Amino acid sequence: MFAQANWVCLLLAALLIAIPASGTRYQANWESLDARPLPTWYDEAKFGIFVHWGVFSVPGFESEWFWWHWQGQNPPDPKCVEYMLDNYPPGFSYPDFAPQFHAQFFDPDDWADIFEASGAKSLHYGLYNSLYEWFNPLYLADKKNNFTTQDFVLKKLLPELYDMVLSYKPELIWSDGDWEAPDTYWNSTEFLAWLYNDSPVKDVIVTNDRWGAGCYCKHGGYYNCADKYTPGELPKHKWEKCQSVDTQSWGYRRTMRLSELMDLPSIIQDLVQTVAMGGNYLLNVGPTPDGMIPPVFEERLRGIGAWLEVNGEAIYSSKPWRLQTENATVPVWYTSKYSSVFAVFMTKPTVYTFHLSEPITAESTTVTLLGNLEPLRWAPLHPRGLIILLPELPPTPAQAWILKLDGVK
Repeated sequence: MFAQANWVCLLLAALLIAIPASGTRYQANWESLDARPLPTWYDEAKFGIFVHWGVFSVPGFESEWFWWHWQGQNPPDPKCVEYMLDNYPPGFSYPDFAPQFHAQFFDPDDWADIFEASGAKSLHYGLYNSLYEWFNPLYLADKKNNFTTQDFVLKKLLPELYDMVLSYKPELIWSDGDWEAPDTYWNSTEFLAWLYNDSPVKDVIVTNDRWGAGCYCKHGGYYNCADKYTPGELPKHKWEKCQSVDTQSWGYRRTMRLSELMDLPSIIQDLVQTVAMGGNYLLNVGPTPDGMIPPVFEERLRGIGAWLEVNGEAIYSSKPWRLQTENATVPVWYTSKYSSVFAVFMTKPTVYTFHLSEPITAESTTVTLLGNLEPLRWAPLHPRGLIILLPELPPTPAQAWILKLDGVK
């Protein structure tokens, strides 16, 4: 993903509850830090919004990695070189884009309204932070020294990290840009020990797993693993899938096409499968340099919220069931909450009888369609499973419906 420490991206998530202080002191080593329980609010939130917004939004070409593709990688990306030759005068530098990042139409209340409408009900924010900077001379000198020196970390990175926490008190830090150097270079364990023990957000702060080469999917709070990570089986550790509505970029692109964007049914399917597998879903949008969330992104976010308004019971605060998915009458994904089991299907059946083979019913079992108060008629199968008589399914742009089963074993 994009990496540049001084271009902060907001991460907004639904905060449901706060966590009392544990009193535990964590040591600056992974064994101790990894034993810290993840604050409960994060698992219960399930769905959050990622925002990548920065100077890269001004050229708005290819992706938020534009500067690197243009002047960092060897050889440079010819499309980026051609774009600059065709549209900007000779000698134009990347910092010259900064005066055009004026955000004159940015309205935080409007953003908050859109994010709340998406289903992120109580907005509490996290901050993205890249550990490395592509062209910082202090970082390049440390890199040339094979990371045996730490001038960049001690003079630039750590002062910014501590100031970020003390000034803005985020409840989540989304770390990135770690992979070129080990966690010992970044002083990651020392920073996290302070964050968990003594920072003003020590009882609620959540962190991800990008704190040094080899750390991801292994150390940290929850696991991001790779971008757009999708596990093949139920993970044993809390994880998150970060996804972007624009499948080609995390930042705003002037050239994005409708065919390159996730449609609402695809987003809902991705969200459901992620939650069924015990993950959280972090969906990204890229605002324009003048501070607007493109209408097509707003449409997607409001569509998610409309679906969650009816079906959020099966998502928020849910847990994975003993089985995550089955090929029933149509493919089904399961979540659970307390004594309820939810069967989510995203293909409209061609018949009115719906077979589920895994739930074990009892005489007291009831089945309802979320959004419909009337109990549905059903009959047991043996030794497990049931046949349900479906009503006429209500139309929904999300193309996803949920059966709620109460009183199954």
